[in-house]
Amino acid sequence: MALPKVNVVITGAGAAGPIVAKELSTAGLSVVLLERGKFYTAWDCRKDDLRNQRTTVLGNAFGPADEGNPRVVADAKGNERIVEPSSPGYHNNAACVGGGTLSYGAMAWRFHPNDFRMKSVYGAPEGSTLEDWPLTYDDLEPFYEKAEWEIGVSGDDSNNPFKGLRRKPLPMPPLPPAREHVILDAAARRKGWHPFHIPMLRNSVPRDGRPACMRCRWCVGFACEVDAKCGTQNTVLRTALATKLCDLRTECMTSEILVDAKGRAAGVAYYDPRGTARVQPADLVVVSASAVESPRLLLNSRSPAFPDGIGNRYGWVGRNLQGHTYTGAYGLFGQETYDDLGPGASIAICDFNHGNPGLRGGAMLANEFIRLPIHATGMIPPGVPRWGPKHKEFMRRQYRRMINVQGPTQEMPVFDARVETDPKVIDRWGIPVARLSGRKHPHTIEIGNAMSVHAEEWLKEAGAVMTWPKKAGPGLSGGQHQAGTCRMGNDPKTSVVDAYCRIHESENIFVIDGSVHVTNGGFNPVLTIMAIAYRSAGYIQREWKGTGFK
Repeated sequence: MALPKVNVVITGAGAAGPIVAKELSTAGLSVVLLERGKFYTAWDCRKDDLRNQRTTVLGNAFGPADEGNPRVVADAKGNERIVEPSSPGYHNNAACVGGGTLSYGAMAWRFHPNDFRMKSVYGAPEGSTLEDWPLTYDDLEPFYEKAEWEIGVSGDDSNNPFKGLRRKPLPMPPLPPAREHVILDAAARRKGWHPFHIPMLRNSVPRDGRPACMRCRWCVGFACEVDAKCGTQNTVLRTALATKLCDLRTECMTSEILVDAKGRAAGVAYYDPRGTARVQPADLVVVSASAVESPRLLLNSRSPAFPDGIGNRYGWVGRNLQGHTYTGAYGLFGQETYDDLGPGASIAICDFNHGNPGLRGGAMLANEFIRLPIHATGMIPPGVPRWGPKHKEFMRRQYRRMINVQGPTQEMPVFDARVETDPKVIDRWGIPVARLSGRKHPHTIEIGNAMSVHAEEWLKEAGAVMTWPKKAGPGLSGGQHQAGTCRMGNDPKTSVVDAYCRIHESENIFVIDGSVHVTNGGFNPVLTIMAIAYRSAGYIQREWKGTGFK
C-alpha cells in the first residue's frame, strides 16, 4: 500500500540516520525515518551481565531480537554456515533506535589527518585496496566540532600532540580519574609518551536536561539507566521529532529502494510491524543501515536501471568490509587496580597511531572498559584453566588486580572482504540475507601485533608482575565498527558514492553511515560517522531544490 509522498525517507536510525533526519526536518523537509528495531530504554534492557554484552552467544539485548534474521558466513576455504543473531560470528550491530549509540562505550575520536590520505602517506601494500579519501581532515573538522557540541562530548585531549587542528575545546570536562588511570598515566609519562583523557560521548556534568554519568560498572553493552550517554536517540532525534516533520516508524524492515526508468529513487518498499508490505514514496532516499545492511539493501534493489543492484555497475558495492582488529595486552599486578568506578576506559595515548617504522598507521591505545566477571574469564593468562577449581581460585584472587590495554588497528582494506546477498537463504520477510566472506590483509595482522608489544611495554612500566599479549587473528573483521562496503571516492569505477555520500549513478540516493569510509582509522569510528552525516545533510539541505540538485 502506497503512503503519502514525503521529501526524504531514511532507512536506519543508528549513528547517522537521526542526524540527517534532524538536519533536514529542521530545514523544513518532511522526513520518514524507518528503523527495523525497537525504541528500547534502559528499563527494557536491564543489567544482565551475560545477555547485554557484545558477545552474541546468549542473545542480543538490542537486536536483532529474533532468529528470523540469519546471515551466511563463508570461511577462507569457501565453507559456508548459516549464523543466527544469537550465535558467534554474526558480526552484529545493534538493531534499535539509536543503533550502537544506545549501548556503546561512547569513545568520541576524531580520525587523524593522515587517516584520510593513507595511500599518499604510505602507499598501498600488495593485495590491498588502500586509497585516499576524497575529502580531508580539514573538510570534516567543522562537522566534528558540530557533533561534539550538539550531541555532547566530555574529555580533555590537550595533551595529545598528534591530533589534528581543533578550533574549540570539548564542551564538557573529563570525569575524575579512576585508579587504573592514575597508574597508567604515571607510567606513560615516564616512557616519554603523551597520555590524556579519552573524549567520550557521555555527560560528565548535567547537560541538555540529562544528568552526569553515575559511574556504574554496567556501561559498554548496556543502555544508560540515567541517560548520561549521549546517543542519537536522546539528542538529535528528539529535536527532529519536535519539528512534527519527522515521522519515526519502528519495527519496519526496508526491503528495496524503488527507482524509475532513469534510475532516480521513487521511494522504498518495506514491511511494517505486522508484516504488511508498504511503499513509502519520497523525493530522496538516504540509506543509513550499517556497513552490512546498507550494501545488502543496495544489492537487493535490482531493476532494469540497476540489474546488479543500485550503485554496483562496477562491482564495488559490498567490497572492502573492515571492522577493527583489537590487539593489546593484559597485565597482572601485585596490588588491586580495580576500584569499581565506571566507565573504566579513560586514558589513552596516540604515540603509535602513525609514524611506526615499516607500518602503515597503527592504533590509539587505551585502558579498557570495566571488565565484568564474564569478560575477565577471557583475560586469564596462559596456563590458567578456563574452568574448574583452579580457574575459580585465580578469579577470586586476581580479578581485581588486572589491567587491559588495547586499541583498534588501522586495517588495510581488501577487495575480497565483502558483503553479498545469498542466493538461497532468506530472512523472515523473504528478503535475501547478507553473505559475508573474506579475511584480513596480512599487514593488518602485522600492525596489530606491533600494537600488542607497545601495550605490554606500558603495562610493564606501570608495574605489572606478569603480562601477556592479545594478538590478531586472520579471520574476517566486520564487527561493531564495521565500515568500507560503500566507499566514497571521486571515480565511479572504484567507489560507490561521492564525497557527499551520493550514489554516483543516481542523483537522489545517498548512503550515509560507516560503509562510506575508505579506511577506518586507528580509532573508534562513531564520531566520524556523525561528522559525515552532518556534512552530507548540510549538502542536501543547501543544494536540493525540490525536484533536483542545482
